[in-house]
This record gives sequence, C-alpha cells and structure tokens, in this order.
Amino acid sequence: MGTTETVEIDLGLVEELTKQETAALDAKHARSLSYRDEAKRHLPGGVSSSWQTWPPHPIYVDRGEGSRVWDIDGNEYVDYHNGYGVMVMGHAHPKIVEAVRDRVAKGTHFAQPTEDALPVAEQLAERTGLPYWRFGNSGTEATLDAVRIMRASTGRDLIVKVEGTYHGHHDALMVSVFPPEDQAGPRERPNSVPQTPGLIPGTLESVVNVPFNDLELARQVFAERGSEIAGMIIEPVMTNCGVVLPDDGYLQGLKDLCHASGAMFAYDEVKTGFTVAWGGAIEAFGVQPDLVAFAKALGAGIPCGAIGGTEEAMAGVISGDIDQVGTFNGNPLTMAAARVNLTEVLVKPAYQRLDEINEILHRCDDVIARYRLTASMKTLGAKGSIDWSSTPIHEYRDLWKIDDRVPQLAWLWQLNRGVFKSPGSKWESWTTSIVMSDADADRYVENFESFAQAITS
Repeated sequence: MGTTETVEIDLGLVEELTKQETAALDAKHARSLSYRDEAKRHLPGGVSSSWQTWPPHPIYVDRGEGSRVWDIDGNEYVDYHNGYGVMVMGHAHPKIVEAVRDRVAKGTHFAQPTEDALPVAEQLAERTGLPYWRFGNSGTEATLDAVRIMRASTGRDLIVKVEGTYHGHHDALMVSVFPPEDQAGPRERPNSVPQTPGLIPGTLESVVNVPFNDLELARQVFAERGSEIAGMIIEPVMTNCGVVLPDDGYLQGLKDLCHASGAMFAYDEVKTGFTVAWGGAIEAFGVQPDLVAFAKALGAGIPCGAIGGTEEAMAGVISGDIDQVGTFNGNPLTMAAARVNLTEVLVKPAYQRLDEINEILHRCDDVIARYRLTASMKTLGAKGSIDWSSTPIHEYRDLWKIDDRVPQLAWLWQLNRGVFKSPGSKWESWTTSIVMSDADADRYVENFESFAQAITS
C-alpha cells in the first residue's frame, strides 16, 4: 500500500482523544495514583525501574493468571506485555508453580552447583547447537559476559553494536540505545551517544554503532577497524523498534565479516529466545553465532540469564582464564523453574499455538487496508508489532518519522479496553503467550478496529 493511498490522520483529533483516554484511565486507577504518591516517599518516581514511569502514570500490577493480569485497582487485562516477553508460557502456569513450590521446600540458595543446571544446559544445547553454558540472573549479566568473553578472547577492545538496540544496563553497551536525531550524527557514521550520564570514561570510544540491515556499512567499519574489533553483538530481530526482521543474508554476512577479521559474533536473544521459535532466532534464521545471551522467558518469571557458546568461544571460561562468576549463578530455584519450563511447557507443539494466535491478529492487516491507515504489521512467534509507517520499519532511524502521539493513543486505547501492552508502543513489540484464547486475540483486533474508526472519523 503506497503512502498516497493512505488517509491523513488529524493530529488535533489524536490529541483530543488522548486527553479523553487519559482521563478515562485515571478514573480507573484511583488506587494506583494514590499508591504512586505513597511509594515516592522511598522509591524514586514511585517505581523500581526508570522505564516504569511511562506516562500518564505507572500501572501497579497485583497478580496474573494464564493470559490475564489484574492491577491493584482490580482492573482485568489480557496481557500482551507479558513482562517484556518473559511470560510467553502464561502467568502462574501450574507446572511452573509446582516446580517452584517443590524447590522452595528443599531450599532456594546454596551458592553451590545443583543437579538441575545440567538438564537446562542440555536443553539449550539441543535448541541452539551451542555446547557450553553458564548461568546468571538477567539479560544484562548475560550480555555483559558476552562482551567480556569477546574482549578477553581476542585481546581487543572495540565492540560493534547496532544503533537503536538495548543490550542491558551495563556500561559497555548502554550506548546509542535511543539516540535523538539531533545527537545521532550521520547514518553512515553514527555517533556513540550515552543512554545515561555516569558511564565509565572511555566507554563511548570503545563502541562503534552501525545501522541495522546495512551490510555494506558494517563492511566498511570492519575494513577500517577490523584489527581493533573484539566482536559484534546484535539482536537478530530488533525488538525495541517494534519487530524489525533481518534482511536475507544479513546475519550470515555479519558473521562472515567478524570471522574474516578475527572477531567474534554474538547474539542478544534476551527477548527473542524461546519467543520467536523453539530454538529462538538461531532456529528461525539458521545462523549460529559464536556466543548467545538468553534471559527473560528462560526462567518462566524467575530472574535468570544464560551465556552459551561454541567450544572455541567458551575456551577461556572452560580453562578458568576468564572469570564468569556470581553468587546466584545457577540458583536452584531458577534452575528448577527453567528446567520444567523448557522440558514440559515451552515444548515444540506449544509454538503452534502462537501461530494460531497470529492468524487472528493478522486480521489487523485488513483493518489497516479498510481504513487506509499509514501502518504496517509484523509477527514472528510470540512477537509482533503494528508500526505507524506505511512501509515496515527497517532500522532504528525509520522510527524518527513516526509521530509519537499516534502510538501513545493506540496504547491507551487498548489499555482502556482490557488489553495490557508494554508502554512506549512506538518502540516496543508485544508478546503473546501459549495460553491465550481465540477471544484474547479477537479483543485486540476489535480494539484496533474501533481505534482506526475513531482516528479516521
């Protein structure tokens, strides 16, 4: 659908509808609003993470079961947020609950190895083809380990990453996560922009950013600085720009560039692992990296991270020359949940359900066409997004042309009608779950159609 065929959205109407939807949300969240003020006495912003303060106000969740969550005001939602993609198995899954209860009764921490870590590692090896694994407690820890291993293994310092990707909140990669247009520099040579003050001096000089899906610009970087590059880390599917899929041959091309320069190639599958396919993006696209970082859905809601790799990539960890450490690494409660999650819940047949849900959700394509919206839709496994662009988002800078007001209203509209999505819907993808019903998917489509009607009336 060409842009000349699309309807022009009245942004004045969008702003008026946003005021109405915000007022409606506030009316439903009297307890959340008052609790925020209480929490501010000891929690900055009333929350435990800066990104939980998304306007108009934090939504305090009380409980979840299956495909639903309830906030502290008692409002019920179909959960498309799913904890930024953690809960693809659904909330309080009976098998996970049983495993956690059993493990709690036996003790939850020893700072010593327990038997559950091996079957989890065996599952990860089967799904990815990568033989060696170590565990941590978050995606941040996993990508931190990946960077450290690449630098220690090569004796080099420079890391290549993709502009507009978030790899956790450690200094090494908290660079050019959401760089503003006036600071980002030229596309051919993006600036390294700090996401936050306080990064270690020299961090920006040790990171080179390249656009997603542009193999030629990556080739130029490696041609100029290949002997300095320890490795490249990439989300094989960008998930902080909706769902941005790699072009054919792009991932293999990057791997070849890295290896030709003696550098390592790492995937950040913190969000795509166990969500886009049974074997994550490695299965979905058929390109195996040297290292991969997993987290989120691995632990079924218990904090968890994992770093895996080839024998060559993990050689320093195997020999003990590279420290990969942590008091809670391989924690027995986490490993018990992950073991059951991988062996009994997120099994191959479960992923068929995600495809069935996507068939229903893609009725949104019909809505886009019928109302002539400047929008496009993508799904892969549990991940999906509607981009307010007539052509699919191809890289981070494509998002600059999207007016923030439209996706913000779209998020509020769904929220007020019982669909809970992660805030910042211009940037975030949604996550479905294997326990969603047809009616859960229908609700999303019905809400989207009523939204389309409202903004084009």
